[in-house]
Amino acid sequence: MAPSDSNAPGKQSDRIDEPTGTEFVGHEWDGIEELNTPLPRWWLWTFYACIAWAAVYVVLYPAWPMVERATQGLLGWSSRGELVEEMGAADLARRATFERIAATDITKLPASPDLMGQAIAGGAAAFKQHCVQCHGAGAAGYAEFGYPNLNDDDWIWGGELEDIEYTLIHGIRWEGSDDTRLTYMPAFEGLLEDDQVDAVVAHVLSLSGEASGSAAGARIYEENCSVCHGTDGGGAQIMGAPALNDAIWLYGNTPQLVRRQILQPRHGVMPGWSDKLDPVTIKMLAAYVHSRGGGEYAGDMMDGVAPEFDGAGENDNGSEPELDQQDQVASASGDGDDGEL
Repeated sequence: MAPSDSNAPGKQSDRIDEPTGTEFVGHEWDGIEELNTPLPRWWLWTFYACIAWAAVYVVLYPAWPMVERATQGLLGWSSRGELVEEMGAADLARRATFERIAATDITKLPASPDLMGQAIAGGAAAFKQHCVQCHGAGAAGYAEFGYPNLNDDDWIWGGELEDIEYTLIHGIRWEGSDDTRLTYMPAFEGLLEDDQVDAVVAHVLSLSGEASGSAAGARIYEENCSVCHGTDGGGAQIMGAPALNDAIWLYGNTPQLVRRQILQPRHGVMPGWSDKLDPVTIKMLAAYVHSRGGGEYAGDMMDGVAPEFDGAGENDNGSEPELDQQDQVASASGDGDDGEL
């Protein structure tokens, strides 16, 4: 049905809508007619005020996108500039703590529980940014890929603070440092017969009580493996040879996985962070990793007992602490290569 107009153009209808007492405008479409109900004055004035406010805003603040950047506005404000100011204020607030950590030898940090706690909190923030990709948010690692668990007390290259710091700086089998931790397990494929490999696998698993060994396996192990892993399977941190006499495994503890590692060993790579992180951040990361539960202490330090640090690393319920802006570590982002400590 075509629209109709009961009045001449530009004139209002004299008809009144009985339920509302409002005049009809005179327009009709498919039986629907329009009532003469103008917008409220308050709404119109609010609308006009918004237009005026928008006109002032585009003059004072960045508004119109240009080819390379937006218009600057008379006030010169920008969200990026505000962020820079806030980050600068946060840096200033934590500068004193950073300077204290920088001036303290990493082996001396545990002697100052308050400073150690600050270092652990900062390291926790850095860990979430740079390390969780491989080691996981809870630092439990991923055995499937050979990313080690950092919560236990089993250390391939040493678990003292300076050991962890060295690993973070130079990495493991990392081409970016001449001082990287470097060792390789030889592949025994073609050197041992199948029955000999089976015997060695059984002996290796027997060292941690997970299988029954044999005299033949012990003899082959002594001739080929003990020089690095030790007669009792205790390993040797000085050369990165892991302990085999515990229940902690980097690549898995099934006979198939142990056999694969003997025949075609996998060698993880962890990047060094000296080219991405500043020395203080690396020191804080070392403190955090050390605090996860298995950190070692040199000699008879603290009478062999690890000191406690209030609020350093975990809450009473075992969860990660919430870190405020001053605890965040602003540094370059890293990659997620394999790693081991």
